[in-house]
Order: sequence, then structure tokens, then C-alpha cells
Amino acid sequence: MTYQIIQSGLSRSFPDSHPFIEAATTDGANIVITGEQAGQGYQRIEVQLSQSKFVAIELGTECLGVHIGDDDGPDNVLGFARFRLGDAQPTNLIELVHKPYTNSTSVETAKKAFEAAGFKVAVCGDFPGRIVNRLVRPYYNAALRRLDEGLASANDMDMTLRLGLGYPEGPIALLNKTGLANHFEVTRDLYEQLGQEAYAPARRARTAWLRQQQKDK
Repeated sequence: MTYQIIQSGLSRSFPDSHPFIEAATTDGANIVITGEQAGQGYQRIEVQLSQSKFVAIELGTECLGVHIGDDDGPDNVLGFARFRLGDAQPTNLIELVHKPYTNSTSVETAKKAFEAAGFKVAVCGDFPGRIVNRLVRPYYNAALRRLDEGLASANDMDMTLRLGLGYPEGPIALLNKTGLANHFEVTRDLYEQLGQEAYAPARRARTAWLRQQQKDK
């Protein structure tokens, strides 16, 4: 099973070298498109990809359907995202995104390619944000809002969740460490796509993002 990497901008999934990248060949039969412009990269070479068992496009929070269509796209194209919280190092989790019409052989072949590099792979349908973001972002928002309301201090909230639920790190400390501004960007995108109040960016995250914009000017 061979694959080649087509880099299209900076990649959040692979900011550094990785065995998955190192195992790629220049003439691999399958295609992995990485980077923040991976969707545009796919559009430029779409007509060349019909013979590949799988083509994997790196996604942000957007749906795979943005790049290939919702109802009648190619059945060998999938999306993927390596979960990464803010500025922290990417995790060992790959979320592999498929459409209802995606060929099952393409899904299994892509899954094996990622697993061969040591990744744990979760397969999911084509929804904004996929599994982890859909589950944890409302939780983070709720913690930030309770902090704004004065329910408890950040330290006390984090301590109760660590000791009460066994979490290794509390949500406030984790977001402060990995980047509240990034949390704002992710929740803003999910709120725009889903329209659900749970994903509306919390005030503290918006403030952190605005401060970051000022620093970057």
C-alpha cells in the first residue's frame, strides 16, 4: 500500500516530521493532501485521481462535502483530521471522514495506511467538527461561562473536575495553556455551521481572540 503526499499550505495535522510522512513515496498509488489549502489542492488535481484506491484531504472544521459535494462526489475520496487542541502537539488520533456513498474499500485502505504509522483511527460521518470537537467544545464553553458567572475560581473549578471526575487537567487550565483564541475560532466555525447555542463562543475566548488580533497587527 503506497501513497504520496501533496502539501498545500501549512498542516495542523503534521506540523513536524512524522513516520506517516516519511513513509510516503513520490509515485504512491494513493494520495494524501495536507495543509490549510488541502481542499484547493484537491480541486487542482481532481481529474487525475480516479485510479487511486483512496484520496485523503486534510480538513479543518469544515465538512468534506465542501470539497467533493454532498450527494454525488467521487467514492474514493475521504477527509481526515488529526486532533489537535490549540497550540498543543497533535494527538495520536486520526478522524477519518466518509460520505454515505464512499467505497468501503477506500475507507479500509486509508485506515490501514494511517494505522501502519501508529495512529489510532476513528471513522465518522461527514459533520462539522467531527467527533471530538462536537463533544468537548460545549463542555469547554460551559466551563468558561460558569467562570464568567462567578460560580467559582478557575483553580477551584479545575480542581473539582480533576478530583470529582478524574480528569488529568481542568478545562480552564487546559484552554489557557493551549490557546483560548484557537478555541474561539473553532467554536465560531461550529456555531456558524450548526447554529446551536452550545457552540456559541464564550466571552473569554472571544476576548482572547481579539487581543491576539491586536498583537498580530
